Amino acid sequence: MHSGPTLLLVLFCAIALIIFLIVKVRVHAFLALTAASFVVGIGSGMPLIKIAASYEAGVGGTLGFLATIIGLGGILGKMLEESGGAERIAQALLRALGKERASWAMMLVGFIAGIPVFFEVGFVLLIPLIYVVAKETKINLLYLGVPLAVSLMAVHCMLPPHPAAMAITGMLGADVGKVIMYGLIVALPTAMIAGPLWVKLVCKPEAPATQEAFLNEHCEDSQSRDLPGLGITLLTIALPLLLMVGKSFAAGLPHDSTAFSVISFLGTPLIALSIAVVFAYWALGLRRGLSMADLLAYTQKSFPPLAGILLIIGAGGAFNGILIDSGVGNALSASLTQLNMNPIVLAWLVAGLMHFAVGSATVAMISAAGMVLPMLGAHPTVSKEIICIAIGAGAMGWTHVTDSAFWVVKEYLGVSLTDALKTFTTATVLASTIALGLTLLLSRFV
Repeated sequence: MHSGPTLLLVLFCAIALIIFLIVKVRVHAFLALTAASFVVGIGSGMPLIKIAASYEAGVGGTLGFLATIIGLGGILGKMLEESGGAERIAQALLRALGKERASWAMMLVGFIAGIPVFFEVGFVLLIPLIYVVAKETKINLLYLGVPLAVSLMAVHCMLPPHPAAMAITGMLGADVGKVIMYGLIVALPTAMIAGPLWVKLVCKPEAPATQEAFLNEHCEDSQSRDLPGLGITLLTIALPLLLMVGKSFAAGLPHDSTAFSVISFLGTPLIALSIAVVFAYWALGLRRGLSMADLLAYTQKSFPPLAGILLIIGAGGAFNGILIDSGVGNALSASLTQLNMNPIVLAWLVAGLMHFAVGSATVAMISAAGMVLPMLGAHPTVSKEIICIAIGAGAMGWTHVTDSAFWVVKEYLGVSLTDALKTFTTATVLASTIALGLTLLLSRFV
């Protein structure tokens, strides 16, 4: 086995390879992480047979926990999308807060509706409503779109059952219920400050002269459709979170009691999401006249977008496994420990740098968890759940031209590259910084 400095050089080369392949060569992140895994294995002197075995064990160990959960989460998100549940939440909040507070309404919509749906899906799903409001009120699209995007990004990075958040929770051995609670505590104030408050500072509320032509081209006449009730929609979204958080609270019960066994069983992510999907089938489907054939079609449509995410997370798990088996993880841990840097700040910094470089919050979070994990042994008092939130906070920042989310926001809001960087990218940097501060504050109490 090579010396510590040599192993760190191998890791640096592997990370550089990931960045080069994703950003310059435009290789899929799954293949880039796979290539980096073999670079680490060969560069560290691992036997070739052991490299393959370690890769397989890393993929299996990670996806064995996550594959079913991500699949169930995908179904839940698709039911919310197809039923019009997200639209119902948006309409209710706009009525309650008024059009003059539309930026706050869209931030809250993104925060609530974003829990079961991916960033891009949530933004594209709600953009027609933003167009309608902007057309009626003559409000700048950025005033509505940036708060929505920031809240979607915050939830995407910090709250299970989102795939990356769920993946790092499993990799670090954290409690899912606590990660959800801490994520809610940190993400909501972050979305409020970096969303409606920030956008008020960086752009004028009045629509620019070019906006009317853009809306006339993209804003279709909204067709009224039968939407689910607000209460049943909110319950569908909250149900899995309540069950998983309930398991954390049940830890105080006697472990040999029936109540502890039942609540712990229901709060297991697999069971909680299974119950939520069955409830969504009834509440957003069968109850509203859909047939089982309709539900089957929705279910089948929910799976293809998950394939790439599952492969990225699996390859990230393999990269993590090889880092540990090769000894690179221990060398990195020893090196990072010598820096005497707060492990929360370090986790945030590593995730932020990776997102800045590769343009994928998912890849950044998985990579950061793999690099930070070996170091946690030297900091046994640091909460693993807090480290999960710190990684998510770091991955939120620096959403710029290397990230597909940046282009989704820019194109759907019809703004220039400069304006998108000035408003959305800076908002994510601010959100990441605020989330770090809140995470450090929260760590003093947990």
